[in-house]
Amino acid sequence: MMRVFVVIPPEPVVTLDEAKAHLKVDGSDEDALIEAYVAAATGHIDGPDGWLGRALGVQTLEARCDSASCRDVVSLPFPPVIELVSVSYLDRDGIEQMADLADVEQLGANIIATGAAWPWVGGSTRREAVRIRYRAGYAPDTSGAEPKSTLPAAIRAAILLMTGDLYRNRDTVAINTVTQVPMSTAVANLLRPFRVYA
Repeated sequence: MMRVFVVIPPEPVVTLDEAKAHLKVDGSDEDALIEAYVAAATGHIDGPDGWLGRALGVQTLEARCDSASCRDVVSLPFPPVIELVSVSYLDRDGIEQMADLADVEQLGANIIATGAAWPWVGGSTRREAVRIRYRAGYAPDTSGAEPKSTLPAAIRAAILLMTGDLYRNRDTVAINTVTQVPMSTAVANLLRPFRVYA
């Protein structure tokens, strides 16, 4: 079994200006409210706690597993996986050791040992003895003059629709507390092709 934690949270994938344009709001009086709604809508679907089962904004995650269950190919959850940051494990004496990333090959969301075996094989039998840190999410395309978002348009549209529902139906929400994030059929249909099922 693998548990995943957010080490560095993501930056917003929908900007305040995009949300205000969608809501047709000109002034700045409600900026904090709109940002809270964007954060609530995004948080509802993003990362380890999100409905979508994938990382949206670039974030650093840590996957933890037992040395016995992290063998052969290790599939990292919450794609897209950008890069490995570090791999550590507890040895037989319970001392943390850092694996050399040159001994680990990343193939999309999968990582494999390039040597004969993972370095933690035969190591500690403690739970979550292996910790794999990685960056995941839709990294901006920086090949042009200006960085360009790679977040799929359907996911962006779904976040904007949920933000609009929260903005129009304020009776069920407050700035710092959202009691229910609306998930309409239209939103679910936009997101369904991207949902990762565990």
